[in-house]
Amino acid sequence: MTPLPLWRRARPYFAVDARLALLVGLLVAAGLGTLYSAALDFPGRFELQLRNVLIAIALMWAAANVPPPALMRYAAPVYGAGVALLLAVFLFGISRKGSQRWIWIGFEFQPSEMMKIAMPLMLAWLFHQFGAMKRTHLFMVAALLLAVPVGLIIKQPDLGTGLLVLAAGLYVVLLAGLSWKALAAMVLAGLAAIPLAWPLLHDYQRNRVLTLLDPEADPLGKGFQIKQAGIAIGSGGVSGKGWLEGTQGHLGFVPERSTDFIFSVFAEEFGLAGNLVLLVLYALLIVRGLQIASDAPTVFSRLLAGAITLIFFTYAFINLGMVSGMVPVVGVPLPFFSYGGTALMTLGTGCGMLMSIRRASLLPR
Repeated sequence: MTPLPLWRRARPYFAVDARLALLVGLLVAAGLGTLYSAALDFPGRFELQLRNVLIAIALMWAAANVPPPALMRYAAPVYGAGVALLLAVFLFGISRKGSQRWIWIGFEFQPSEMMKIAMPLMLAWLFHQFGAMKRTHLFMVAALLLAVPVGLIIKQPDLGTGLLVLAAGLYVVLLAGLSWKALAAMVLAGLAAIPLAWPLLHDYQRNRVLTLLDPEADPLGKGFQIKQAGIAIGSGGVSGKGWLEGTQGHLGFVPERSTDFIFSVFAEEFGLAGNLVLLVLYALLIVRGLQIASDAPTVFSRLLAGAITLIFFTYAFINLGMVSGMVPVVGVPLPFFSYGGTALMTLGTGCGMLMSIRRASLLPR
């Protein structure tokens, strides 16, 4: 029998969804180009992001080659490990700028980022395994599993990541069939709780909300960054100033220009036209993820794929809204774009899981 060519034998190990990989690749390439410009006065940051991208690609490939049944088996252990690491952070984590979010495990690691994947993984497993349980009881168990890590993350304090983990879990619950009446009750309860939660917020969190409502109240202090980001976005005009030609970022008017506010640099250099292209790329990424979720062969796969896709949407929506002055500043990076290792690795792992689910949907049933 004629042996198979090498490329045919290697093909199963490189089974990625071409459309998803292309969209992620375009976003990463655009992000690297923008970061190069934004980080000109941060030596080494661009090279570090290249390393982060390579690690994220490796994680994406590894996750893409883990079949959904294996992901199910890992769900509870990964969730348990994530909660244990959050407890470790609470007990002896590394503090920086008033927040205790990291732990040393040979390198600095932020366990809260891990929960963005562990949370939907665990809840998707729960609804798949115990779908026959009384719905009220099942939702109560899901609420408890969600409340523990979210509470630990907000305690760090890290409201932005806590909200993202909460959203990741709630997406699974919604996709699992939470009734509209129950959803409306949750929304009303959340709105009613705002006056009670306001005194519990840290001063910097209250200041961010107040700055959103009136950025001109302290334009040289608390409102400086959001005001300068708005100036950068507006100064880009229709076609932008050109790559490496932005002034707001290069002159230091936008402090977090390579991380959470990198969109302001992109908007200034590529203008409205570039912004529209970027929005189309994110829209296509979300549509592709939802297509994978709709074709998923099991309840677990459908819930996990849907939640991961909606996490991508939440990242993009909050970051773009934050930089544009439509939502409070909560420290959420622009997916596949902002500088940072842990978030990029989390997103890469999520993409790999989507690819794994897509490959499973193509197998004979």
